[in-house]
Amino acid sequence: MNTTPALASTDEPPSGTTAPTLRLILGDQLDPLHPWLTQVRPDVVYVLMELRQETDYVVHHAQKVLAIFAAMRAFARELKAGGHRVRYVAIDDPSNRQRLIANLQALVQHYRAAAVEYQLPDEWRLDAELRAWAASAPVPVRACDSAHFYTPRDGVARVLAGHRRWVMEHFYRHQRRRHGVLMDGTAPVGGQWNYDADNRQPWHGEPPAPPDPRPRHDHRALWQTIVAAGVRTIGDSQADDFRWPIDRREALAQLDAFITHALPHFGRFQDALSAQHERLFHSQLSFALNVKMLYPHEVVARAETAWRAGHAPLAAVEGFIRQILGWREYVRGVYWAHMPGYTEHNALGHSTPLPRWYWTGQTHMACLRAAIGQTLRTAYAHHIQRLMVTGNFALLAGCDPAEVHRWYLGVYIDAFEWVEAPNTLGMSQWADGGLMATKPYVSSAAYLQRMGDYCADCTYDPKQRTGARACPFNALYWDFVARHRERLAAHPRMALMVRQLDRLDAAQQRALLDHAAALRTRLDTL
Repeated sequence: MNTTPALASTDEPPSGTTAPTLRLILGDQLDPLHPWLTQVRPDVVYVLMELRQETDYVVHHAQKVLAIFAAMRAFARELKAGGHRVRYVAIDDPSNRQRLIANLQALVQHYRAAAVEYQLPDEWRLDAELRAWAASAPVPVRACDSAHFYTPRDGVARVLAGHRRWVMEHFYRHQRRRHGVLMDGTAPVGGQWNYDADNRQPWHGEPPAPPDPRPRHDHRALWQTIVAAGVRTIGDSQADDFRWPIDRREALAQLDAFITHALPHFGRFQDALSAQHERLFHSQLSFALNVKMLYPHEVVARAETAWRAGHAPLAAVEGFIRQILGWREYVRGVYWAHMPGYTEHNALGHSTPLPRWYWTGQTHMACLRAAIGQTLRTAYAHHIQRLMVTGNFALLAGCDPAEVHRWYLGVYIDAFEWVEAPNTLGMSQWADGGLMATKPYVSSAAYLQRMGDYCADCTYDPKQRTGARACPFNALYWDFVARHRERLAAHPRMALMVRQLDRLDAAQQRALLDHAAALRTRLDTL
């Protein structure tokens, strides 16, 4: 088990040197292969900062703060070992003003810097803050690309310009053609673009899920520093047995393990829900990707190579590649096309407070207890837990999408606004009215029972619609349809839901809606 050593925070300029350029590296830009780093330059100082500005804009999971700080410190040590000059401003540094621009101003003065350079941030708020400062800074301020993504910020908008509505599948096929991924000339390998229909099986224990390949760290000293600095967090820190990668070497080892042991079975069970195994065959590479320890190109290439070598079936590989080459790039494009303002969307007019048990996991509903409990314990849940368990319930219950957004942004280790906001507000809560997703993703208990085993040990009965033991998902589902009848009836993919509601007689409808109304008055007790 690795223990994070202390890290000196200062870099004093050598006497007689020319005024240096300060290069800012944010906590999600930990790419040791970035073009900046191809040369060691004595006239460049790399600046990394641990900031209350960043720990406090929402309440973050303890492991998220720990992982980012530990990875930043590891990255700084790697830069120093490679001969680069580094100024690391720790969370408890007496000179830390805890604000990005205030620290940059002080460092420009301290180093008598000639210029400041930064990589384009992925979050709009930081991008806007740096652009505003650049306009009035005392030295030239220059931006460059992070060199991480397949597409630029406006890449999706350019590809889908002229389309009446944006559909991820159109962009995904463009990506496959452009980058030659899973292609046979101009046609997709296997004769079809999408194998999603093959990837919807529940998991009943076979094949066995592989063991967790991630590293182990002891971050207790760093955690004590974070706590002493007054940072407020949610969830279990697991600082004494920390399981997330903090550098590229560890992230590559995790990628290797996924390709070897999990990818062959990933496709069939990517949507499965299990109370017996939290990870199943998911890669859990999103944190390493989103802080740029790994490149999406290398992850996609490794998966395609596994298929071409006969190690993994095409349906599994295509499903995994679609998440990286398609969805990840697409949501970033949606984010940058609609910011600022995207996070304010509330197309359905939902305003119910999020139930208190989203912060404790203490609910009688087994699926939500498992998904939220796992989230608080590990800072992770896979995409179906997020979309069809926690997100599905919040949407059916009419919860305030801004509050849901803040919850997702805080509790997941891989959540950065550029990727989280479209997934939460668009895909999960349909708060953007269909800019991101083609329909609201809602279901009754039937889907949860079909895809997993949570219902077997639940207080509630997934077969009952009303009554004390009826699963709340059922009545809330039909209540959602009734509340948004006009909008859904005009939607080609949702009109069937309205027709199904109308097939129920008046007494059945009244009983369902009355039960849902009662549930919505006591969400905290469910």
